Amino acid sequence: MDEKWANEIAKLNELRSSIEEAGGASRIEKQHASGKLTARERMEALFDDGSFVEMDDMVSSRAIDFGMDRKKKAGDGVVTGYGKVHGRTVFASSQDFTISGGSLGLAHAMKICRAMDMAMKMKCPFISINDSGGARIEEGIDSLAGYADIFLRNTMASGVIPQISVIMGPCAGGACYSPAICDYIFMTRETSQMYITGPAVVKSVTGEEISSSDLGGAAVHSSVSGVAHFVYDDDLSCLNGVRRLLGYLPSNNMEDPMEVKGRPNDACGSLADIIPSNPKAAYDVRDVISAFTDVDSFFEVQKDFAKNIVVGFSRIEGKTVGIVANQSNCIAGSLEIDSSDKAARFIRFCDCFNIPLITLVDVPAFMPGSNQEHNGIIRHGAKLLYAFSEASVPKISIIMRKAYGGAYIAMNSKGLGADVVYAWPIAEIAVMGASGAVSIIGRKAIADAEDKEARKQELIDEYNEKFMNPYVAARNGYVDEVILPSETRSRIISALEMLKDKYEDRPYKKHGNIPL
Repeated sequence: MDEKWANEIAKLNELRSSIEEAGGASRIEKQHASGKLTARERMEALFDDGSFVEMDDMVSSRAIDFGMDRKKKAGDGVVTGYGKVHGRTVFASSQDFTISGGSLGLAHAMKICRAMDMAMKMKCPFISINDSGGARIEEGIDSLAGYADIFLRNTMASGVIPQISVIMGPCAGGACYSPAICDYIFMTRETSQMYITGPAVVKSVTGEEISSSDLGGAAVHSSVSGVAHFVYDDDLSCLNGVRRLLGYLPSNNMEDPMEVKGRPNDACGSLADIIPSNPKAAYDVRDVISAFTDVDSFFEVQKDFAKNIVVGFSRIEGKTVGIVANQSNCIAGSLEIDSSDKAARFIRFCDCFNIPLITLVDVPAFMPGSNQEHNGIIRHGAKLLYAFSEASVPKISIIMRKAYGGAYIAMNSKGLGADVVYAWPIAEIAVMGASGAVSIIGRKAIADAEDKEARKQELIDEYNEKFMNPYVAARNGYVDEVILPSETRSRIISALEMLKDKYEDRPYKKHGNIPL
């Protein structure tokens, strides 16, 4: 090797070492002290061992104002690249808080956009790890233009490739909208925040003293706002959660989800014991899901938000399915504003990425009350109707117990396009419960009766006999078959096999106008 080769190799190795040092040892130490991994450590944790390949590692800002020429660092505060997750190619970006607080400037945004463009070309998922102080003020409008470039790509990629945002530090102002457009948002419990306006701005406008975590921490966004879908205690467990989610998804909208051989399970013989026949008695619908899906395969989405409905991914014979289920132990499983939004978004995601839907129905009503009406239950409930009607993936419903009124229709009824509807023998499919129905249609008969309570009970018994069973619906073709709970898994497997090549020829349209 001659002297020039030796010098150039030494120069490159020195440059690589300086890039890996990021913002320097003291800032890396501070990052670790705050309970956070560095940007590159996060990439190594996300991808299969040894598979991560970095892109554009030497890119730096072109800005020179406000002393930026002295602050420039190779990489410009973000690590981008690709690697394998479960053996499949995935692209990702990871903001580096040790360099200028991970602030976004034009070159920083360009690196992210290039990785997103490559993900779209290769039809691979894209993961963005957020840990940034926001727009780089020294670059002015160029930093705002960088955000706009990212938002546009998020929108163009929506429904084409899975997009997952992982919040592992601050994510403030306009930066929040890239995660908001993505399919799923992960947050770390103590170290992540998302808010449009920070605590100082809130205080200046309202006088209210509020901490960043109370304003936009993981607890708020997972249970109150519904912005976050998954919350984990630390960086490593959070990234393992991302890896788990990717295991349920296809790489793009032209593929089917990957199959993962698991332990088959059929505990459907216990379902009659799990669900009380008394329609007012509560139970946990997750016990029902566990009875017919593969062992330990249910991965719940937004488990702390709108708890009256349960949504998530599971597997049956190793194949991914999406589950939408009324949760009777929370406001009796009634539908309201938040649960309608939660379920509708999940349904549309499953439809984008070829994931069959299984709906477990035990619903008494849309939640009544002026609060719901004034806040738009009509508009929000319509999203659920729209999502089920629009979905063209295989759709299977199990009417377990109550299925009343408009809420019955909204929960993937035959009229909305359900391919197969099963009902258990205790199912009650009607406009409303017997007591409420009799109070309306039997009002005169009850008023004229000598013993009003006895007459009311007679009418309730008559209504129950005539209408509060699944056989009327089955005779009229709204239920395909009344099955025993013990037959649930086998019937679902049979229906999924029959529907595997389902295709619907829908009217041409640019897109529908979902009631947002």
